[in-house]
Amino acid sequence: MTGKMAVIYSDDYLKYYLSPNHPLRPQRLALAIRLMREIGVFNNQNVTMVEPGECEEVELELVHSPEYIELVKTLSKTGEGYLDYGDTPAFPRMFEVTRKIVGGSLKAADLLNKGEVQHAFNIGGGLHHATRSRASGFCVFNDIACTVRYIQKKYQLKRIMVVDLDCHHADGTQDTFYSESGVLTVSLHEDGTYLFPGSGFVFEDGEGEGKGYCVNVPLPPYTFDEAYLYAFNEIVPPLARAYKPELILQQSGVDTHYTDPLTSEALTIRAFLNVVKTMHSLAHELCDGKYLLFGGGGYQIGVVARAWASMLCELLNISIPEETPEAWREFYNSVSKEIGLNYAAPTKMEDPEVKVEERAKKMVFEDLKQVVQDVKERIFPVHGLDF
Repeated sequence: MTGKMAVIYSDDYLKYYLSPNHPLRPQRLALAIRLMREIGVFNNQNVTMVEPGECEEVELELVHSPEYIELVKTLSKTGEGYLDYGDTPAFPRMFEVTRKIVGGSLKAADLLNKGEVQHAFNIGGGLHHATRSRASGFCVFNDIACTVRYIQKKYQLKRIMVVDLDCHHADGTQDTFYSESGVLTVSLHEDGTYLFPGSGFVFEDGEGEGKGYCVNVPLPPYTFDEAYLYAFNEIVPPLARAYKPELILQQSGVDTHYTDPLTSEALTIRAFLNVVKTMHSLAHELCDGKYLLFGGGGYQIGVVARAWASMLCELLNISIPEETPEAWREFYNSVSKEIGLNYAAPTKMEDPEVKVEERAKKMVFEDLKQVVQDVKERIFPVHGLDF
């Protein structure tokens, strides 16, 4: 069950450079693309790398206010100042670089909706915190929301599902579609009690026509693979089958990983692969394989590369090698030294088993089972599902 896949990428994505010590390091994209190349992803006959173009301003205005777009243009000229309260500093040519990232997501949407590919991955996308009139959480323009609006306008799709896996709540995407039933948003993220942006609670379930079409699954800290997959499988597949989306979009942040420096979850790459396997199957079952993936968070650069490369292997039915290629390790070590991290390159593609105390496991599972039950009680009746 494979299909043609487009990987959307440009070296211009590496110019999304917020500051020298900023945790969102663009080099993680270069490492991911290099690893995909070294393990043979781009040798697969079903894979094409596609260069994005800059989106039009009118396409940004599908989501963002003209005043905010002008602010981004102005600060882009000097590369000075902030677009929010400190997380998202301006940088030179910010406007042009971010237009290209949004353009990459729109290009992916075109390729899917024209039937040229079944799956597409815009590795630089997934900037889900930006809202109509402000940047937030490292995100200048919300390419996910722009893509949904673009698809609605150009291709008249009536049911679009967005599943967001990032450890941080998809607040900007949620805000855009909060009162609509034509977009079903599902965000699995660390509980906002503990983590930015401090939102994404179960009771945030939409309003008006959108009541029950905004789904939040707040995870307790230290959620591990089995608990996470329990929550995902209890909520996402039933909702997808009930909603019957015409297209599935996935924000693929991997900052839920147990080594991520900004978060406190306990997932391994095995969990990400299980999720992608299920999402891939749902896409073929429900919407002719139309499956659009974006990048997203992930602040342990070796994890980002290994996770996203492994996800593509899962989608393409390519065997994941046991060890990382030597040429990639050399590249990783040079990049790590260049940016002052000096971490040794990972030698294995998979993660070791993560040991979680039995008492902690029990507490996490109990908390998560209650979250799942609360979600079902609020959301499932709207979609004709039992809980």
